[in-house]
Amino acid sequence: MIERTLFNADHEAFRDSFRRFVEKEIVPHHEAWEEDGYVDRAVWHKAGQNGFLGMSLPEAYGGADADRLYSVVQMEELARAGTTGIGFGLHSEIVAPYILHYGTEAQKQRYLPKLASGEMVGAIAMSEPAAGSDLQGVKTTALRQPDGSYLLNGSKTFITNGWHADLVIVVAKTDPAAGAKGTSLFLLERGTPGFEKGKRLKKMGMKAQDTSELFFSNVQLSASQLLGGEAYENKGFICLMEELPWERLQIAITAVSAAQAAIDWTVAYVKDRKVFGQPVAQFQNTRYTLAELQTEVQVARVFVDKCCELLLKDQLDTATASMAKYWTTDLQCKVMDECVQLHGGYGYMWEYPITRAYADARVQRIYGGTNEIMKEVISRGMGLGGR
Repeated sequence: MIERTLFNADHEAFRDSFRRFVEKEIVPHHEAWEEDGYVDRAVWHKAGQNGFLGMSLPEAYGGADADRLYSVVQMEELARAGTTGIGFGLHSEIVAPYILHYGTEAQKQRYLPKLASGEMVGAIAMSEPAAGSDLQGVKTTALRQPDGSYLLNGSKTFITNGWHADLVIVVAKTDPAAGAKGTSLFLLERGTPGFEKGKRLKKMGMKAQDTSELFFSNVQLSASQLLGGEAYENKGFICLMEELPWERLQIAITAVSAAQAAIDWTVAYVKDRKVFGQPVAQFQNTRYTLAELQTEVQVARVFVDKCCELLLKDQLDTATASMAKYWTTDLQCKVMDECVQLHGGYGYMWEYPITRAYADARVQRIYGGTNEIMKEVISRGMGLGGR
């Protein structure tokens, strides 16, 4: 196996610390959280107390001013443990960076320390019933009123952390006639009149992750709730496009780690399970299948690690991130399917981690932009025109 050079000794020490946190505070409860459809809010507070939220934020805003590889470690460890209910990545490395990169100083001071402490849980509301990967198709509106405020109307769906969320970044059209160029981002707090959360959505997988619908009915928003202030009105789509490469790379990071975990579980299983008087691992088909899967996951890991290096240098482009997202998630689903097969009937039993991982994996090819959209992005980066 190729030695990884992405992390230093401090990163690996942090990995050990976070792994212990996962094993103590998350793994023993995750099965119950899957039954409930959401994780216990207390785990957010404990993560904040241990400094595991918003680590890449500046110290002035409650973070540790750590490089993003610490968050990569977290993503890998959560995926390795199969604890897909935990929405720390979206909270710390999608929601918080939007505020850090585009927010006014007042917005940073108000929200970032609370996100870092776990006092607030963050979500971002992009997808709608008729607009998923195509963010230009957003119908939710936030129309400016004569007094300078905005009136928010519309709905969102498939919102990760949506049920727990205290703060939601809402993607809305401030100039519907302008299409994507009329998009803005707003900061909406729990309890605002007219803002309602729908039911927690029941999903094929990721059952412990609270995913919900959000509804906005004549929600009054002050001008101070426009992310970035007046200078960013109608510039939300640009912000979204700038942040999407990191979001898509995060999906790839979890895909590779989940796939490796599946292989490790399966290797252990086939060594122990006997068929016709011998371990399943002794059959050539088993060995060759796992050899092929391990080779492909190794290739994927090297590519994703390189993407992480590019990210740290601010050199990760949209097309490369799209390659990572589409290829690793396709591979993740392939690995899960083959590993379920090698588990036989037990691979279909929910008590086995491979079964839950199989169900959890399928959405990876959909959210963050479907893999078909990723191929469109890649082809355009090659100079191949599209409609």
